Amino acid sequence: MAISTAVQRGSWVYVYNEKGAYLTSLSGQLYGFTSSTVSVKRNNWVYVYDEHGGYVSSFSC
Repeated sequence: MAISTAVQRGSWVYVYNEKGAYLTSLSGQLYGFTSSTVSVKRNNWVYVYDEHGGYVSSFSC
């Protein structure tokens, strides 16, 4: 399923599909998202995850 939206709530990011169904949640600050990934910032790093919350990559900023 594709990512439709990602919402910041407190220190967590909640990810939903196009039907509004919950996919996963990630701790940190929402940095951005696409239809297949969510980027979350923690300290000086951005972590990229897939729609299931699986780690894809990271980079410093």
